Amino acid sequence: MSRPQLKVALLNLGFCVVLILDGHLNAITVEGLEKDLEDVLATDASRVIFDCEGLSFTSSAGLSVFLSTVKRMKSRGGTCAFAALTPAVRDIFEMAGFLDTMEIHNSRASALDSQDV
Repeated sequence: MSRPQLKVALLNLGFCVVLILDGHLNAITVEGLEKDLEDVLATDASRVIFDCEGLSFTSSAGLSVFLSTVKRMKSRGGTCAFAALTPAVRDIFEMAGFLDTMEIHNSRASALDSQDV
């Protein structure tokens, strides 16, 4: 059986960094995302967008990283958003209460165009 994988592509737009997630986010794959986020949070970006169109699953480890990123961005006066949730990830966000507390958009374009930028 193959190990789950997560690919993270970064799109740096200056004020905003988009993390394009593709694959399976869990305790095994979360370390790579955390490393990428440390690099992103070391910049002066005021907005982070997680593009979840290719994200097939997230565990509690992934939810923890998402929540931590939202809090860190807010503490520095920035914002964090999630775009293009797959049905499976949307269900997990709903169970965790994230749909009511996180900034969610139907597409990356919508998140980029948001008035919260």
